[in-house]
Amino acid sequence: MQTIYTDLLVVGAGLAGERAAVEAADAGFSAICLSLVPARRSHSSAAQGGMQASLGNSVMGEGDGPDVHFADTVKGSDWGCDQEVARLFADAAPIEMRRLAHWGVPWNRVVPGKSIYYKGGKQFEKVEKEDREGLIMARSFGGTAKWRTCYTSDGTGHAVMCTMDNRCAQMGVEVHDKTEAIALIHDRETCSGVVARCLRTGELRVYLARAVMIAAGGFGRIYPNTTNAVICDGGAHTMCVESGVVPLGNMEAVQFHPTGIVPTDILVTEGCRGDGGTLLDVNEKRFMDVYEPEKAELASRDVVSRWMTHHMREGHGVKSPYGEHLWLDIRHLGEEHITGKLREVYEICTSFLGVDPIHQLIPVRPTQHYSMGGVRTNRDGAAYGLKGLFSAGEAACWDMHGFNRLGGNSLAETVVAGGIVGRKIAEYLKGCETIFKTALINDAVSRQQARIDALVSCANGSENVYKVRAAMQDALNKGANIFRTQQGLEECVASLQDTLVRARNVGLRSDGKGVNPELAAALKLEGQVKLALMVAYGALMRTESRGSHNREDFQARNDRDWLTRTLAYWKKPDDTLPTLEYEPATIVVEIPPGDRGYGKSEIISADDKKE
Repeated sequence: MQTIYTDLLVVGAGLAGERAAVEAADAGFSAICLSLVPARRSHSSAAQGGMQASLGNSVMGEGDGPDVHFADTVKGSDWGCDQEVARLFADAAPIEMRRLAHWGVPWNRVVPGKSIYYKGGKQFEKVEKEDREGLIMARSFGGTAKWRTCYTSDGTGHAVMCTMDNRCAQMGVEVHDKTEAIALIHDRETCSGVVARCLRTGELRVYLARAVMIAAGGFGRIYPNTTNAVICDGGAHTMCVESGVVPLGNMEAVQFHPTGIVPTDILVTEGCRGDGGTLLDVNEKRFMDVYEPEKAELASRDVVSRWMTHHMREGHGVKSPYGEHLWLDIRHLGEEHITGKLREVYEICTSFLGVDPIHQLIPVRPTQHYSMGGVRTNRDGAAYGLKGLFSAGEAACWDMHGFNRLGGNSLAETVVAGGIVGRKIAEYLKGCETIFKTALINDAVSRQQARIDALVSCANGSENVYKVRAAMQDALNKGANIFRTQQGLEECVASLQDTLVRARNVGLRSDGKGVNPELAAALKLEGQVKLALMVAYGALMRTESRGSHNREDFQARNDRDWLTRTLAYWKKPDDTLPTLEYEPATIVVEIPPGDRGYGKSEIISADDKKE
């Protein structure tokens, strides 16, 4: 069996992971990124709209700055974020965007003179200043006071991912693709590597490292309808869950994006609405301006998704063989804009829907999109529970997003947090002495080989992995969706507990050898069901509505009782429910809890006395 040594091992080769690896390499340390796919196929490449940073170059961004960006982020989180982390992010984002430009990202630039833009379907004129010519341009996004979303048409993630991968090659960072980490190597105190499986041959490998970083993105594939790629299945999270000592934070906070296309659920960027697109109902009438007169289509994602769902419940949805949907209208933006600044949207619509968005409406509905929850870390990106384990990006609960993240903030977070955490990892490595214990390594490998042998031989049962996975997805879809209730969540949790028993009795139809998707799915299935239970049980216990977590039976945001962050552990392998603990949402409070300015909701003040 092959054993590979490195200073930093990153599980994931998207923007957060590669950005941290660059920092480690720049400090003189070796770094390896493990990836299911070639790095440039990481899900970071799918991000379209842009990265938020308060550069203030456009006339529509004048007066912007880190303080304004920070305030938008805190309000967007519905006061669920760590304000110390949000401040770190807002301050560092402009520096990171300029660094990316230096590395080669082809940002859209300010063109001086008159130009038109659209808001709420109406045309306006702006005049960009001559002295700003050539500076990084920005567009409008939901929940922001200023235009601050830096972009490269609507292929921002792809452009930045290619640039970052080039930088990794330049710095000597290795990317081992078609490799899946399946278990952490640890002694319940220190993490010293992973057991990985080669997806070409099926052989197990050991990667030993002085620091391990989880940067494998989200876990949207535990839901049946998601904008996430098939690789976003929570496999890296399940390793942390199975450790028994690493908690996942705020797992009940799941974001639904307003504009997943029907029926494929592929995302069309928020840039469509930021550039002036509108949402229409079955009668082709706007409705968001009625629900949210000030922000309309550019309220935060949790708010827009709820109003869209509410509007369909009221009988204004468009009937289709794939369920109800609404319309996204960008026709008024014109052919030049759509095929230029929204070219990926144009290609997605024409290729996957047979719809020409220049002349036709785009069918959309809210779709699971992003996980605010993840591996709980401190502000340095160090994971709770295991020394030497770090996390960043969507995989982490660093926690700048709280209970709702603003569009453009997460893509910026990948490189901002990747840089910050990467520098902290380099500091850690400079003072780190690691002992690799042979017995511990051999035991970890033996346990994983025994798991594989049991699945192949059907030693624990013969449940079909795909049917069990579908049962998990169906339970979440019914009970832990945009709107949540006590009854729905109780039924969801009970169903998932039954599904967990089935997941422990899965057996393969195939022989498990070589390239084997069935084995890959089976190895992570029990962990995925545990993730689903963390989402549903956390949502059941949180008796309030905050950001993306919306309880129809507890509609108030309760700052008196629930200004907290959920920590979910799976302390014993045979448990049927996670253990939930709570910590303050933030210690540092720059902006006391208040009204967001959009999204109508009652607020129970932290100053209110308990009855």
